[in-house]
Amino acid sequence: MKYPLILAAAFVATATSAAAAPPSGQQVFEQRCSVCHSLQPAPGKMGPPLAGVVGRKAGTAPGYAYSNALKASNITWTPEQLDAFVKAPGKTVPGTKMLLGAPDAEQRAAVIQYLGSLKK
Repeated sequence: MKYPLILAAAFVATATSAAAAPPSGQQVFEQRCSVCHSLQPAPGKMGPPLAGVVGRKAGTAPGYAYSNALKASNITWTPEQLDAFVKAPGKTVPGTKMLLGAPDAEQRAAVIQYLGSLKK
């Protein structure tokens, strides 16, 4: 009789922790970033394409009209630079076109890891 109770408690604990699991980087990208950014190399949205962004020099993806501020920033998009920029775009690069940041550090880390896993 006590085994069904133990199994039920284990199931509830697993279901609760699974429900509380943070969203993946892909989910964060799809929910927050894909409105303005594409993962395709060619532009087509309001923001620049993010395919291959990790390791790329800021303001250099072909076909996108970057702000003068971002082109002159001399930033190379490392995970740390992306984190600072996505947290507070206007503070990191005053004059950037990107207005909305992402305040949640866990979500930023997940999406940056996801972007870093993608190839151009």
